[in-house]
Amino acid sequence: MQGLREGGRFQQGDPLWQLVGVAGGQVAPAHQEAAHRLQARRAPHRLEGGAAVEPNFTVVMDREQDADNITREVLIAVRRTFITPFDRSNIRDLITSMDNSIDQMQKTAKTVKLFDVTSFEPHMRDMADIIVKCARLVQEGIPLLRSISAEHSRIAALTEQISALEGKADEMHDSGLAELYRANVSGGNGLKFFVGNEIYDHLEKVVDRFDDVANVMHGIVIEHA
Repeated sequence: MQGLREGGRFQQGDPLWQLVGVAGGQVAPAHQEAAHRLQARRAPHRLEGGAAVEPNFTVVMDREQDADNITREVLIAVRRTFITPFDRSNIRDLITSMDNSIDQMQKTAKTVKLFDVTSFEPHMRDMADIIVKCARLVQEGIPLLRSISAEHSRIAALTEQISALEGKADEMHDSGLAELYRANVSGGNGLKFFVGNEIYDHLEKVVDRFDDVANVMHGIVIEHA
């Protein structure tokens, strides 16, 4: 890995620090842009005629590829570096959980495009808002890991907020799915229920993956604060 100190010793300015996102949070901005693109699909002016679906879909795909590239570089750097910011297993778990969350955003976007969805239920829109909030919290929290001793309380508070949002998303998922069932299955439109169920399922999984990120961050704080 270019830039590593001689002998494979980790230094705060080296690429591993930057790649993990401890200093710059490189995956977290990709999270946030992808999340905003998912959320943007719900804006009425973007949904009329479906004109915004294709460009938003493309951006989500691009950010997912960026995240994959960063994840690969981090994992390579972890193998090549003798001294790391914190345990190797923590680094692998952190970057993998972040990558998993944006992978799930990609699956959500693919589902929206596959079924040509251009309108969304209110609870879907609310869940999209939660995804954006989670992305912002992760982006705020990741750089704080470089100062765990000083920032442990703030990091813990951020992870608690993400977990609370995950609980709200679960409630929205259940309520929204029940409403969708009553509105469509009883009226004979089973296909619309099927498509809506798929989107609800993917949105819930995005928030679940962010909760996984929060759990890893909280575990790192417990071990190293």
